Amino acid sequence: MVFEDISIFEDMDDAWIEGLIQKPERIKTKITNPHSAMMLNPLKLKHLNNIDNLDADIIVINLEDGVAPKMKKRALLLSAVFISHLKSSTSKIIVRVNPINEGGAQEIALLNLVLPDVIRVAKIREVSDVQEVLKILDPEIKLHISIETKEALHNLANLNIDGKVECCSLGIMDMLNSMGLTHNILEFGNPTIEYIMSQFLVDASIAGIFPIGFTYQDYENLEDFRRWCKLEKSMGYSAKSCLGPKQVEIANEVFDIQNSELEKAKYIKERFEEMAKENVSGFLDETYGFIDEPIYKDALLILGQV
Repeated sequence: MVFEDISIFEDMDDAWIEGLIQKPERIKTKITNPHSAMMLNPLKLKHLNNIDNLDADIIVINLEDGVAPKMKKRALLLSAVFISHLKSSTSKIIVRVNPINEGGAQEIALLNLVLPDVIRVAKIREVSDVQEVLKILDPEIKLHISIETKEALHNLANLNIDGKVECCSLGIMDMLNSMGLTHNILEFGNPTIEYIMSQFLVDASIAGIFPIGFTYQDYENLEDFRRWCKLEKSMGYSAKSCLGPKQVEIANEVFDIQNSELEKAKYIKERFEEMAKENVSGFLDETYGFIDEPIYKDALLILGQV
């Protein structure tokens, strides 16, 4: 809990709220392989006040969609105040700002003062958009981007300017809108949806950007949310955007690496390194069959995700 009494914000004007912004002293968490990224509306003060007690690996304070134009300044100021007063958090704190030319630049300028872990910029389209963000973003703050347009999907493999983009999120609903496709096709087994998901994953990986799966809007349908998580895991994803703690719980469970996977990876690593000392780089193992360098590298990849 950040503030003991959040009722102090009731009926207060923006100037008073802005005056509460202080120099941040937060102890930042280190999360390298997240499984869940939970969206949070900063106008819901009880949720904002609880960001230090949530189970999501990533908390995304969302200033874009879901916040009415007349309320965006208030949402920005509240976000900055609560982040600046936050002492610690088990989650990585992200603020999703509006497009760079639609208020995002001004939002970043203010957020630079309170140093969230990450700024995520909405509606990125091309390399020049990323370059504009990097000109104004404090170097201490990491950069995430939202891939929500057909242009962004087309350019994704080239968007990691100087390795500065850490992560990207797939905005499937806006993506379909930009392509002139209705949301009716967002269903299991649809080849177009799986193609978009695959291209996003592959191009993000080529660019060296960590990919996060799309937000499933029907937050009460936990059964289908679990199905999407399992599908995405089978494709190679390891994290998903979430709406609320129940989705977070499922995402963390599905994308968690099983003990059996870890034990196998540890065994392969040890066996390969033992044989490598004897100058043998390919051999038949009685437990897991043929082991060579690609199998060894896959084991290292699994162990690196812990």
